[in-house]
Amino acid sequence: MYVRGIRGATTVTRNDRQEILDETLVLLQEIVDRNEFEPEDISSIWITMTPDLDAVFPALAIREMEGWNMVPLMCALEVPVQGSLPLCIRLMLHINTTKTQQEIRHVYLNEAKRLRPDLATS
Repeated sequence: MYVRGIRGATTVTRNDRQEILDETLVLLQEIVDRNEFEPEDISSIWITMTPDLDAVFPALAIREMEGWNMVPLMCALEVPVQGSLPLCIRLMLHINTTKTQQEIRHVYLNEAKRLRPDLATS
C-alpha cells in the first residue's frame, strides 16, 4: 500500500458560490470515477483557489457529500503568479492505494486543461 497524490483542476466562469460548489463536485467525481477509490482510502485533500474566487469554500461541496464528512479537507489560496490561469480550483488528493504512479489518472477540466495538456486527456 502506498500514499499516492492525485491532481485535479477545473475553472469556473465567474466568482459564483453555486458554480464553485458545482464544479468542485464535478472535478472530484471525475477523479473518483477515473481512479476507482472510496472515501475511506483518502488520507487528505488539499484544495486551492485562485485569489479571484472568494464566494465560498469549495470544501463545503465535498463535506456535504454522503460518506465524505470525515475526509480531512484543507482550503488555501493559490500563489497569485502574474499571468496565471484565473478562476481556477485545484485539488490534491492523497489516497492509500496499491496502484502505481503510472496507473493514477489526474484530471484537468474546462480551461484548466491548459495547465497540463499532457495529462488532460488521460
